[in-house]
Amino acid sequence: MDFRHTMRSRRALTAVAITTGLVLSVAGCGGGGDDDKSDKASSSAPAKGGDKDQDKGSAEAEPEQTLAEVKSNGITLTVTSAERDQGGFLTVQGKVTNATSGIWLASEWKSDETELKKNGGSLAGASVVDQAGKKKYFVLRDTEGRCLCTKFEGGIDQGQSADWFAQFPAPPDGTNEVQFQVPTMPPASIELPEGE
Repeated sequence: MDFRHTMRSRRALTAVAITTGLVLSVAGCGGGGDDDKSDKASSSAPAKGGDKDQDKGSAEAEPEQTLAEVKSNGITLTVTSAERDQGGFLTVQGKVTNATSGIWLASEWKSDETELKKNGGSLAGASVVDQAGKKKYFVLRDTEGRCLCTKFEGGIDQGQSADWFAQFPAPPDGTNEVQFQVPTMPPASIELPEGE
């Protein structure tokens, strides 16, 4: 009889331990959802509310980061950064603004290369020219022929802007200025940081 009571006690203790573990696990998981909601609410609240001065500060800082800006046919292309990485790549980023009278599809920026034609309206036709070294670098692509660049899905509506990027092989470390070229746009001179 003592043996039976001992086994029942052990089973009861095991059941209590498992139940307690499950309750704590559920409570831990359940609590994260409420925290996520409060984090989202608090992170989006300043953008809508009283921290407009902080938003203005970041908006005013943006023009200082502009490396180059070119315009053509109602489209403004702004280059905001050009960064080398240790892998031997150059990533150029910026913003494109549509001031035309309709949706802009970026179809004129596509590449003429057969492999890149399927990228459609994108920066696949972009290139970087090292005039001093007399070399032209084309946008990189993955093994399936997709450019390592922004594809403007659905175009950009009138009066709207979109961020973009394009990745190229990096020019040699001694090269500190290149021409960023996109079809139908004038070339944009950009300064490059020294290699790391």
